Amino acid sequence: MPEPARLLAFAAASIVLVAIPGPNLLYILTRSVDQGRRAGLVSAAGVETGTLVHVTAAAFGLSTLVAASPVAFSAVRYAGAAYLLYLGARALRRPSPGEPAAGAGAPPLARVYRDGVLVNVLNPKVGLFFFAFLPQFLDPGAAARPQLLVLGGVFFVLALTLDVAYALGGGALRTWLGRRPGARRWQRLVVGGVYLGLGAYAALAG
Repeated sequence: MPEPARLLAFAAASIVLVAIPGPNLLYILTRSVDQGRRAGLVSAAGVETGTLVHVTAAAFGLSTLVAASPVAFSAVRYAGAAYLLYLGARALRRPSPGEPAAGAGAPPLARVYRDGVLVNVLNPKVGLFFFAFLPQFLDPGAAARPQLLVLGGVFFVLALTLDVAYALGGGALRTWLGRRPGARRWQRLVVGGVYLGLGAYAALAG
């Protein structure tokens, strides 16, 4: 069990890092604006399920393998970028509010949850965060795995709290847009553009 001082320092650093918008938070916010607060909360649950996957991978050394292999890192990175591009294309194909539904409507919540998991799991930089950041707060005189699990749990709680706040904020923004039909007509383009931009960034960023 890490010392209280280490836990506080880790919590403070995690809050700063989690607050920086990235694919996870933008996915939750975009999903909330697009489908409402409930979908945003479900997407937050999916994203943080992905966080638990990364925590487990870090505790059992899988993040080390990905970090040590440029091929594995690139494979995961491009898979994540491709999935974000797929989400963007799917969002652009959906009809705007008030348009006749030519294809599928809003995805079901089970798919929203699954998308959240994949957006997080297929982001190798999250795995590298747990590989490079968490060890700085470990006590070298104690077993590493239990400490990694505890610190990962702290990060999970903090990230989930912030994710819920983004989901609620996105739901409120959707309500505001709902009273402005003119703005809602641009919603599909904005949502799709966010996903496409994230996918391009994930593919091209070093």
